[in-house]
Amino acid sequence: MDKFRVTLDAEERAALERLISTGKAASPKLTHARVLLLADSEQGGGHSDEEIVTALGISLKTIARIRKRFVTEGIHAAIDHRPQPARPDKIKIKGNVEQKLVELACTDPPRGRCHWTLKLLADEMVVLGLVNSISTETVRQALKKTISNPGSSSHGAFLPKPTPNSSGGWRM
Repeated sequence: MDKFRVTLDAEERAALERLISTGKAASPKLTHARVLLLADSEQGGGHSDEEIVTALGISLKTIARIRKRFVTEGIHAAIDHRPQPARPDKIKIKGNVEQKLVELACTDPPRGRCHWTLKLLADEMVVLGLVNSISTETVRQALKKTISNPGSSSHGAFLPKPTPNSSGGWRM
């Protein structure tokens, strides 16, 4: 793995030291600033990555990423939080496909089986042409979402039955 050399000029070093001394920034930003200050090759040759790991308690991979971002993208990219990449919607199956899955799970299992398994449900959805491919975890999450929780305060479709008064008479 190539090691990127961090060389801070006086202005960058002063800005990082000011950032750390005020302590009014997010913790990862302060940690990244400390990494850059410790890795600076202008100040006494810089510390080794192992020394930085010991001093700050972060991984070697994190130090390598900070060094690389500093050299390739600049100081602001190296210390600022990089947002996570956009993720697709967590729910993989919706609407009509989800309804078909629930209907399928409520039917009798295939011949020779006593109940539906997640694998059987996933395979059956592919055979029926509802989806091209689907994981058992996606099936589990979709079914979990539709099953009511007996411990919840919500009564679902069934309303609680009124309990008679212990005195035998009705309350007004």
